[in-house]
Amino acid sequence: MFDQYPKIRQPLPKEYLAIYEEHIKKNRDGETSVTSISQRLEKWLHKKVAEGSAPDLTTLEIGAGTLNQLQYESVSESYDIIEPFKALYENSSLITQIGNIYNLIEDVPLTNRYDRITSCAVFEHVENLPYVVGKSGLLLNDNGQLRVAVPSEGGAFWKIGYTLTTGIEFRIKRKLNYSVIMKYEHINTVDEIESVIKWFYKDVSVKRFGLGKHFSFYTFFAAQNPDIERCNGYLKSQ
Repeated sequence: MFDQYPKIRQPLPKEYLAIYEEHIKKNRDGETSVTSISQRLEKWLHKKVAEGSAPDLTTLEIGAGTLNQLQYESVSESYDIIEPFKALYENSSLITQIGNIYNLIEDVPLTNRYDRITSCAVFEHVENLPYVVGKSGLLLNDNGQLRVAVPSEGGAFWKIGYTLTTGIEFRIKRKLNYSVIMKYEHINTVDEIESVIKWFYKDVSVKRFGLGKHFSFYTFFAAQNPDIERCNGYLKSQ
């Protein structure tokens, strides 16, 4: 079913690798003029993910990055995160609002249970996406939800959007082709993400920021009622 996973990234050329960490940090924080505009558009993703959050709900955020999702959340006393890139969050003033911090979803005990498992602009990057989605189903409480927002990678609008904004800024500043970075980072298309979520979850709703699948910038998935047999079966196969 998922023979192409885990996906393997080709190494970045050395000229890109030299500036990669700095670029990611500035891009996540919106420190350039174009990324600042992108972040204003990305509020749609953050707000969709945060809908229904409440202080009494336990949450696990996959790929918390700079902790920028927290400003949209009604944070509970139990807000755990998964983030392997420590440099993104270690100096954040919001770190005091975080409970447990895990490097990978493999590190999250199966005894943990969450009302919400969230992710914003992360699933397009994940090498073993079926494992992440499958385990999320085993970590949810009854009536819990997986809430995921992603760029509509693979669609025309998304490529045009980054080419004419961040792509131009990156070429002017770095004299490099931004599509190399995007190809390295975005290894899953929105169609692949949708297929994986719908295989593991019985109830999935989809909303788009734009007109349909191919003419949208962003896509949001709310999934519940995981197929526990499929989730367990896939994890055991790995």
